[in-house]
Amino acid sequence: MTRGTGSSEVLKTPMEICWQFDYAIEIEKLRNLYTKAKRAQWDADQRVNWELEVDPSKPIVDEGSFGFDRIPFMQTLSRRQREAFSAGVAAQRLSQFLHGEQGALMTAAALTHAVPDYEAKLYAATQTMDEARHVEVFERYVRKLARVYPITPGLKILIDAALTSDHWVKIAIGMNMVIEGLALGAFHNMRRVTNDVLLGQILEGVLQDESRHVAFGNVYVGETIAGMHPDEREDVAQFAFEALSSMMQATGGPDGDRRPMPDPGFRQVLVDAEIDPGDFVQGLKSARAEGIRPAMPPGAIHSFRDLMMPALVRVGAVTDRSRELYREAGIPVYEDTATLESLEDADTGAPDLERAS
Repeated sequence: MTRGTGSSEVLKTPMEICWQFDYAIEIEKLRNLYTKAKRAQWDADQRVNWELEVDPSKPIVDEGSFGFDRIPFMQTLSRRQREAFSAGVAAQRLSQFLHGEQGALMTAAALTHAVPDYEAKLYAATQTMDEARHVEVFERYVRKLARVYPITPGLKILIDAALTSDHWVKIAIGMNMVIEGLALGAFHNMRRVTNDVLLGQILEGVLQDESRHVAFGNVYVGETIAGMHPDEREDVAQFAFEALSSMMQATGGPDGDRRPMPDPGFRQVLVDAEIDPGDFVQGLKSARAEGIRPAMPPGAIHSFRDLMMPALVRVGAVTDRSRELYREAGIPVYEDTATLESLEDADTGAPDLERAS
């Protein structure tokens, strides 16, 4: 159930709140993660040079960074239109970073309430502070771009599904694996291609935090799922499948070759760049008919293939039964964790983010 007025919305959730009066910390890796999270807290006022200027009329990434330059239709546009489009796409994606971090803030707070173990509550509290800082830095940066685009329907569906789920493991899967996986890949890719020094400073700090958030899912959620009754495990696997399936429907599939859910924000990007949305869609259709699709630049991380799906498989959130569901839905099950492990926190036994990137 939702209610709200203006720009706010209220969700009613079935989540239980768990007291824990045993204060012993038994999971050593989680203790290490919490300790490092405390030491790694940073102040956005001190770490980021907010005096750096941002020109909202100029692209903060190169024109080809989002892959649309491969579409023949784009070459029919004026240079001014293409630059406005690139600037708009960057602003729209950064708006999703902002909205997504607010969702992460709420889910991290919910985890603090709901997780049954003392050490997990401590860690979730540090993640809540991390997410608050991320909302702050992206809001301050996006404000410099002069426009905040609305949240994409697919992202909203994912976050709402996590927030309104009936078990903390589902919240952790929805946020720390699916949504954080999506964010970690997007942040990494944006940092690689941005021309903007201020944005680079922000992403550097955010990525260090996100490496811990993804690691939490591996350290804590995997152990919990392993100890579940098979019926509970299947319920969690079903939730994971439905979360990914809804994301695929919203974005057009793992390879973007299906029709995505309409996105009012992206449509506004086209309007702002004086590009007719109907012409753009027709240009995409014509390109697909010729076997041409927007392509990620070399070295970019594919969030679904490299992060989200391997994370779910690794913690046991993909079962034999749900594998069949993925197969029927045409969603590949990727299991290679090499990229995922290279971006995780060093205290989980994986390489450090700074060394990996």
